[in-house]
Formats: sequence, C-alpha cells, structure tokens
Amino acid sequence: MNVFSETNIGLSRAENQDRVKVTILGNNAAFAVICDGMGGENAGSVASEKAINVIYDRVTKVYRDDYDEKSVKNLLISAVTTANAVVFDDALGDDEKAGMGTTCVLALKKDNMLHVVSVGDSRVYLVNDTVRQITKDHTMVMKMYENGEITKEELKVHPQRNYITKAVGVSEMVVPDYFEVAADDGSAVILCSDGLSNYCEDEDLYRAVKESKPEEIAGKLVKFALDGGGNDNVTVAVII
Repeated sequence: MNVFSETNIGLSRAENQDRVKVTILGNNAAFAVICDGMGGENAGSVASEKAINVIYDRVTKVYRDDYDEKSVKNLLISAVTTANAVVFDDALGDDEKAGMGTTCVLALKKDNMLHVVSVGDSRVYLVNDTVRQITKDHTMVMKMYENGEITKEELKVHPQRNYITKAVGVSEMVVPDYFEVAADDGSAVILCSDGLSNYCEDEDLYRAVKESKPEEIAGKLVKFALDGGGNDNVTVAVII
C-alpha cells in the first residue's frame, strides 16, 4: 500500500489555502487528510493549517496496529472535533479571523477496509471497476438537489454552488460524516478539494487511475484541473 499527494495554487488565486498530509501507518495501513480553508485575508490558510496539523498529529500519534474498526472510527472523529475546537477558539477575539473555517476530509485504509470522515465539500472517491463517491457534499446546492429544487446538472453551475453548510472551526461544535466501506487491494482511494471535483467527471478519475502509474495519479489529476481552467487551489491525495 502506498500514498501520494500533490497540491497547486491554481491559476487565479493569490495563495494556496489547501493543505494535505499523507503517511503510512504501521502494518498495511495508510492515512491521508486534505483541508481547504476559507476566510478573509490569510484566515483560510490559518484555519486549514491548524486543522490539518491537529488531525495529522492526533491520528499518527494515537493509531495502533491492533485498533479495531470502532477504535479507528472514534480516533478519526475525535481528531476532527478536536481540530474544530482549536480553530474555533483561535478565531475568538480576533476580528480578522472571525468566521474562518476549513473543509476537511480524511481517509484511513487498513487492510481491505476504508474509513472516511468528512466536513464540507472536499471529497473521497473509491475507484476500482467503477467510480464511487463516498462522501456527500455539505453545500447549499446539495440540499437544493435533495429537495428536488435543482437538477444534478445544475449542481456544478448554480450561483450558490460554493456555499458550504458545514465546516471545521465555524461553530463551537461540529458533527462530521463517517463512512466505512470495503476496499480491496485493487482499489484506489482519491481524496480531493473542490478545485479538482469542480472540473472532473467520474470517467476522468477512472482514466487517471487506470492509465497512470500509482505515483503519477495525483499529478495527472492536478494537471487536468489546471488544463480545465484552474480557477481554484487544487489538491489530491491517492491511497493505492
């Protein structure tokens, strides 16, 4: 099992507020986390940097090879809720950081089981014979789609498509989504910020995985987003 990542500022942003960290954990386990910050000035970068450091440090320091599925779930969720408290507390009393926050998506693959936690609209996909989006976007347009107000085709072009309904650090408490799915040795796990998902379809992910060496997948997907316009920071991590 290997894990790779790549991030790029994109073609129209003044700074990269995305953060990514990846590592191999013990025997036959890999971990990746992406945070996509939001906030005025450099507040988005502050939020994503603080959140990813808290999450990565907690998971890598606490995780043990003998953890069962319940222990892994509790560890990942507690890492995100701890990060939420750190970011929220940092924004208190600082007007320049008021309202700052970050999306967060993390995946831990142990043997043939994939554990995913998400807040916001960064995503995890599982690619094998098909492409399956594991996470669900916490966005205004997703709520509208689920309510039948807009079509699936309108999700990517609606004026409110970037309005996030849940983020790390914005509120005192956050309840992240948790997913647990089987992922055999032939699967690729792709984590990404919306700087990628806004530009690609499932077939693009599938082709990148099937036509690339494992260490080239993340870079190929980043290039795909840049070639498509690259109007946002773009970040990709791959567990394979």
